[in-house]
Amino acid sequence: MATSFSEIINSKTPTLVDFYAQWCGPCKTMHPILDQLKEEIGDQAKILKVDVDKNPAVASKFQVRGVPTLIIFAEGKIVWRQSGVVSASELKSILLKK
Repeated sequence: MATSFSEIINSKTPTLVDFYAQWCGPCKTMHPILDQLKEEIGDQAKILKVDVDKNPAVASKFQVRGVPTLIIFAEGKIVWRQSGVVSASELKSILLKK
């Protein structure tokens, strides 16, 4: 059974959502950064990728106007957001701070 987007962002596990587009150069730069981050944090946080062209309603709901836009959710609340390329170390420190 697939877990819904809202179930994931409302969980106790912090969730980083990467709003991206296939045609976006900086989004391609973020891909290996997110892979590295996932290796470093394991199950301590979730990482979701949302293609804004395939999921315009979700992008609109969170007022994503540019890509990449990264949003961190904790129990359904937005605790951090930023557009553009962000380093794995910066994302890790934000995700794992309690």
